[in-house]
Amino acid sequence: MSDDKDEGRIKEKLIASKKKWARDGRLITGNPDVAHANRLPPGQREVTHWPVLDLGVQPDVPKAEWRLSVDGLVKNPVTLSFEALLQLPQTDNVSDIHCVTQWSRYANHWRGVSSRDVLALVRPKDEAQHVIFHAYDGYTTNVAFDVFAADDVMIAHSWEGEPLAREHGGPVRIVIPRFYFWKSAKWVKRIEFSRDDKPGFWEVRGYHNQGDPWTEERYS
Repeated sequence: MSDDKDEGRIKEKLIASKKKWARDGRLITGNPDVAHANRLPPGQREVTHWPVLDLGVQPDVPKAEWRLSVDGLVKNPVTLSFEALLQLPQTDNVSDIHCVTQWSRYANHWRGVSSRDVLALVRPKDEAQHVIFHAYDGYTTNVAFDVFAADDVMIAHSWEGEPLAREHGGPVRIVIPRFYFWKSAKWVKRIEFSRDDKPGFWEVRGYHNQGDPWTEERYS
């Protein structure tokens, strides 16, 4: 296992490489599928395994210690333990993953809590227009309110019938299938509802603020 110093070096090298991708426009085909007609977005290739990507640090958060705060512009802010999350209505969903690093994996089976059930619980205020995800590794990313409210968005704790593994964001991660997967924050600890947009870790480093794979919104 790498110590923190080694992990920090790995992180900086990775960040520099990804920022160069953004500057160079890597993987952009120039042939967007604006109608979303194809299952595989432009510039992507299908894989059957699930590659592990992170910032060089994988937080080890035991389920007994994990907490999720849902707050900001909501009428009923909550902090959920893992057990409390399991007491909410549980949803099963199947969706594809599209990673900005060019790979896509089809038909992933998720179990967790639908974003719509979270919205019903916290009751966002009318002025809430954006949702910001905060993770245990310091990562953040942002989506518009209507993106979070889509019917296939989940706060997932299981994948393929098993607890979500640490390297893939366990114990709990966000799943937003219609956008590049950097929007699906791993190791999530806070969901913040905001009036103002707050571009996250990759968004301020040259990546697109939205991230639609079919229209190649890889970079800003």
